Amino acid sequence: MSDRINVTRSSMPELDEYVEEIKDLWQTRWLTNMGTKHVQLQQKLQEYLEVASVELFTNGHMALELTLQAMDLQGEVITTPFTFASTTHAIIRNGLEPVFCDINDKDYTIDVSKIEDLITERTCAILPVHVYGNVCDVEEIERIAGQYHLKVLYDAAHAFGVRYKGKTVGQFGDASCFSFHATKVFHTIEGGACCYQDPVLGKILYQLKNFGIRDEDTVEGVGANAKMNEFCAAMGICNLKHADENREKRRKVVERYREQLEGVEGLQLNRNRKEVYSNYAYFPVIIDETKFGADRNEVKEALARQNIGVRKYFYPLTNTFECFHGKFNVDDTPTAKKISQRVLTLPLYADLDFHDVDRICKAVIQCRR
Repeated sequence: MSDRINVTRSSMPELDEYVEEIKDLWQTRWLTNMGTKHVQLQQKLQEYLEVASVELFTNGHMALELTLQAMDLQGEVITTPFTFASTTHAIIRNGLEPVFCDINDKDYTIDVSKIEDLITERTCAILPVHVYGNVCDVEEIERIAGQYHLKVLYDAAHAFGVRYKGKTVGQFGDASCFSFHATKVFHTIEGGACCYQDPVLGKILYQLKNFGIRDEDTVEGVGANAKMNEFCAAMGICNLKHADENREKRRKVVERYREQLEGVEGLQLNRNRKEVYSNYAYFPVIIDETKFGADRNEVKEALARQNIGVRKYFYPLTNTFECFHGKFNVDDTPTAKKISQRVLTLPLYADLDFHDVDRICKAVIQCRR
């Protein structure tokens, strides 16, 4: 059987580089609690993302959940179900009610033309999701939020390093949260961050991730423990040095895919707007069974038989989760429903060999009937 191709593979620095970065931890024995590595990564990310402030977290979910808590919201939050569980769970775990808006069928981000119809007197915020590195319509979201006095928190887990009209995505909205999970284009093994403008929000975030502690003698509130440790921060310092190089490698892989799959009837490939500087985070393919001759699940099974890992991402929609049974109506988001039933993300990582890309494309095309 051919060697297995996984849907993703973590980018890592050379072992010697990481060992050199963590060597001094054996002298300081300062392994967590915002040590030197934590501070260095925070500063380097502020520069790389061109944002005013960054707060680091143990993972992307805690970044999102605690940022919502720090905003001290009540009521309804407009979001989309075409996302990972974390987005919806962060809303609900803060005692807020998600109101699901449909997505558009071009870049799979929130359909801004449908947001205003969902706004009620209980609406307090919009939580849009940048999907596959595709950027939401930030101008229209800003207009709506300004008109109705709503907070905007972006789930930017897929969008590290992405730019729109020259600005990094971390500059939009009241705040943006990133995931630095090992599967992401940039990772710290596990980790996350929130980019924000308001220093008051930053102060609250710092306390929330550290048990509500203000200083040695004062605990101002009830907080969590969501601090990034020094080993994760060190991995981030190393990986950030190679972020642009890895992006370029991913770009070439995507171009190889496009050379072979572009124009294949029944396959819709991911499209970025011209003003978007992509990070090439994922390679989603929408499979139209009526034109392609095989449905998404059949293609997935066929590739699995050839030892090729793919992912139905995002499926299921969060508004269909068993834990929310009977609470939401999936037919309220028909485009998201349709895309979730047809999407496959193909393998994509920086060191994916072109020979393997060709093998994957051949396997997909062979499914066509």
